[in-house]
Amino acid sequence: MDSAKPVSREVVLAEALLAGDASAFTEFVELFRQKIFQYSLLMCGHREDAEEVSQDTLLKVFENFEQLQDPTHVRAWVFRIAKNACLLKRRKSIFAPKTELSLEDYLPTMEESGGAARMQIADWRAVPDDLALQSELKQILLKALRELPELYRSVLLLRDVEDLSTEDTAQILGISDDAVKTRLHRARLAIRKKLDRHLLDAASTLRA
Repeated sequence: MDSAKPVSREVVLAEALLAGDASAFTEFVELFRQKIFQYSLLMCGHREDAEEVSQDTLLKVFENFEQLQDPTHVRAWVFRIAKNACLLKRRKSIFAPKTELSLEDYLPTMEESGGAARMQIADWRAVPDDLALQSELKQILLKALRELPELYRSVLLLRDVEDLSTEDTAQILGISDDAVKTRLHRARLAIRKKLDRHLLDAASTLRA
């Protein structure tokens, strides 16, 4: 029984393009366009910038496609180009923030309880099955993502949103595997703090 991992569509298309099959072009663009735009929007923080980054990324991808050495890593290769395009855009953008907040501003704080310090975390099992609340939480999550300092936001997007491996993420960002794991852990804590604060407030409202 063959237990080999099935080849993803993006890899099949990359192999076709490298073999000179121009008919794979349109599907490849459609497959990556929204992914690149979503990543660029959350990294750049503004729709106009994200649209330009998406266009620049796809253009550079096809101008340099012959440089792709391993089709199985096409997603990491594309996002490395998107990351560089986004960094370049942020340096020039009128929308770029003047300063970046420290991640310490987002991490959960410790509270004293009986002489022991612990993090205040909301009980997620108590979240009401309410579509309005779920939609509100999604908006808070997106806002929290945009507010994360860039070096943590980039790791979280590549690992948790794009589902890239630790190794690919490290290669894209030019950092070690251990740095990816550390930043990812701290970024997840920061996001959790934002969501917990909202859930704690919602629970207090329900009890009132």
